[in-house]
Amino acid sequence: MNKTPLALITGAAHRLGRAFALSLARQGYAILLHYNQAQDEAESAAAEIRALDVPVFLAQADLTDPHAALGLFSVVDESAHPLKVLVNSAATMQRADARTLSLDAWDATINLNLRAPFLLAQQAEARMRSAGGGLIVNITDVGAEKSWSGFPAYTVSKAALSSLTKVLARSFAPSVRVNAIAPGLVLPSEDMPESEWERLIQRLPLQRPADLTELTAALEFLLKNEYITGQTITVDGGYSLL
Repeated sequence: MNKTPLALITGAAHRLGRAFALSLARQGYAILLHYNQAQDEAESAAAEIRALDVPVFLAQADLTDPHAALGLFSVVDESAHPLKVLVNSAATMQRADARTLSLDAWDATINLNLRAPFLLAQQAEARMRSAGGGLIVNITDVGAEKSWSGFPAYTVSKAALSSLTKVLARSFAPSVRVNAIAPGLVLPSEDMPESEWERLIQRLPLQRPADLTELTAALEFLLKNEYITGQTITVDGGYSLL
């Protein structure tokens, strides 16, 4: 078996997922780069990783489909690299009103933001345990501790993912550690007006958004400190203080 460790990052074509994938590549991990629809961005990210002389494997899957999600592990197994890291970064954040939110919209968010990380963690744990251990990192949100009425399904999914992190940390110990990173304001959504983004930033105690390197530093810390499990590192510029 190839001894270069493998890291699987979901939603790795763009935004935070891409930053996590590149950070892990720079640390010498082979990368399994998952994407759903963003093929061009995924291929661009893969090219950037190959330039680091690191193996990279592209895997397309709609993670709301459990069969497609589990299919990622056929790529893991065929790669011949021992799986050591899973970063559950893929997520959807849709604005809605709890009074009118449809069941289909609810299910779509829960299936991607919560069910998929659970299924992937189950499969990852089995492989990591046989390979001597590993690390699972769930990307939650500072909103998991809030009551964001404009994003009911998203907020509930991230709160549940935070709870799942603790449950899995106890269940998978001692060989596999499970932690979470909870970002605050990092990148605005494509449909957010610049004025609204600026208003949110000015409310923060630190009055600026996070730099992507400040999120990847949290992942690097969790990789290096092997005595941490079941914890959430909040990187939010003080938003949780409001």
